[in-house]
Amino acid sequence: MQITIYNFSKHRLETIELQISEENTTWFDDDFYDDDIYMITDFKGGLLISPRGYEYPLLIDGTSRAALDYRSRKALELKAFYTDTVSE
Repeated sequence: MQITIYNFSKHRLETIELQISEENTTWFDDDFYDDDIYMITDFKGGLLISPRGYEYPLLIDGTSRAALDYRSRKALELKAFYTDTVSE
């Protein structure tokens, strides 16, 4: 499926073709606030962090789900590092 993401390495929005599956995606069903992480997906040598709310998913190059131990909190911290926003 095609989705629009924010690519941090290019500093712009772009549309990508993404296949989401159990092999490349971890879902977090226990988080329910808009700024919580809904899922993380390995994508072409980077990590796609998808928030639960209406923000665009964020593509961060050079990392993976394994590097974050497949944890939503670590994904939220990585997102905050790039965007300077995190909720407490």
